[in-house]
Amino acid sequence: MLGRAGIVGVLLTFLLAFARPAFAEGPFEDWAAVVVAGDFHGSGGGPTEAFDNARRDISKELQRLGFAAENMRQFSVRPTRYKEPLLKSDPRAIYESLNELAGRAKSGCLLYFTSHGAPQGAVLDQSILLPGTLANLLDQSCGQRPTVVVISACFSGVFVPTLAQPNRMVLTAARPDRTSFGCGQDDKYPYFDDCFLSSMTDAHDFQALAGEVRECVRKREIAEKVSPPSEPQVWVGARLRPMLPLYAFDRAEKTD
Repeated sequence: MLGRAGIVGVLLTFLLAFARPAFAEGPFEDWAAVVVAGDFHGSGGGPTEAFDNARRDISKELQRLGFAAENMRQFSVRPTRYKEPLLKSDPRAIYESLNELAGRAKSGCLLYFTSHGAPQGAVLDQSILLPGTLANLLDQSCGQRPTVVVISACFSGVFVPTLAQPNRMVLTAARPDRTSFGCGQDDKYPYFDDCFLSSMTDAHDFQALAGEVRECVRKREIAEKVSPPSEPQVWVGARLRPMLPLYAFDRAEKTD
């Protein structure tokens, strides 16, 4: 007969088996992902490739880390300018795509948004994407499944209070009262997006990645002598926090 310690061990094993996410091929194979470039104007008013460069390369890196290409959509303000299959950056189109993807990729959601920002929200082509609008979009498409939201824009911390839910992680490029940097006509990427890309090389999971991105941005802003510091914000819901280390990035090389 099993002693008390043996019974407890069996019960713990049973409970952990159901608490741990079941990964068939990788932790993100069954996640829906949307990556959006919300503008093409530089901080000086002229055109810039910074946001679309970030959109393109972050999408590639997410696929390298285990996100399935068939469960991902990319959006651009100028979709016909590029060779990739892109959709026009528009709130309705983003919602419809995420809703469609989440209907078949049911394990989680990721939304990455790079653009200019305002104290009210983030620039999305000719309009402002408000925190409440994005919250409704995520509620209706992703529900209570694990969800990671990254918003690279000035003042993007304004999204945190509205998006904060137990099943979500929210990472933003700046405090709600601060600008971010690197959106000029000649910048390859905004500073935050550049740090996100470089930090993905070694980070184990999204929570670790957030810490590395914040430190990278801090050092970059000091090196570039820009101020006040943007102070990227991170919020992780209580239900998602213990699960994030289980969603480890897949670094296996992908073949076509």
